[in-house]
Amino acid sequence: MLPNLRGQGIDIERTLKGVENRYNKAQTLDVMFSETYSLKGRKRVEKGELFLRKPGRMRWQYSEPPGKLFVSDGKFVYFSSPQENRAEKMKLNVTDDMRAPLAFLLGGLEFHKDFKEFQAKSIDDGLFVTAIPKSDKFPYSEVSFVTTPDFAIRRLYVKYQDNSTIEFDFDNEKRNPVLPETMFRFTPPPGAEYVDSSKQQ
Repeated sequence: MLPNLRGQGIDIERTLKGVENRYNKAQTLDVMFSETYSLKGRKRVEKGELFLRKPGRMRWQYSEPPGKLFVSDGKFVYFSSPQENRAEKMKLNVTDDMRAPLAFLLGGLEFHKDFKEFQAKSIDDGLFVTAIPKSDKFPYSEVSFVTTPDFAIRRLYVKYQDNSTIEFDFDNEKRNPVLPETMFRFTPPPGAEYVDSSKQQ
């Protein structure tokens, strides 16, 4: 069954293919981000730099709050927070961290595989696309993003089943920079409590 595409005078299929080609062909990615998490009227805003490398490597390096770090080596996820003086190791496939879905920016992105309906409208700085997932078993109920004419994702909105939302603004995107493997290795900060939850999962 073909997905439902809605957007008067807009070639949504061309946009979806353009975004897929842009990110599926990239081997590495470096982009600045601002992240806003909202739940029941409360908001948390954080900022930093995101590094991605195929397959499955991520490094979220925060400037606000300073020192916060989230790293994936493709098998495990590591998180550390100087504010809590704590670090944790988890299996990648079980983490429910809000950042994990962002790996699609450097993964095998196939919109029609996971989404059944697309709506689009033109806005000042590009195209605003909303995608509805095929299954209600996904952790999110809706994903929206803003693309530029060259198919770069500038903003991403994710609405989760618990009605929480997370919004990312991306800037200064660099495709295929040199990112050494050492960037995706994790060493617990000296003196921090270290919890290995991967053995319990």
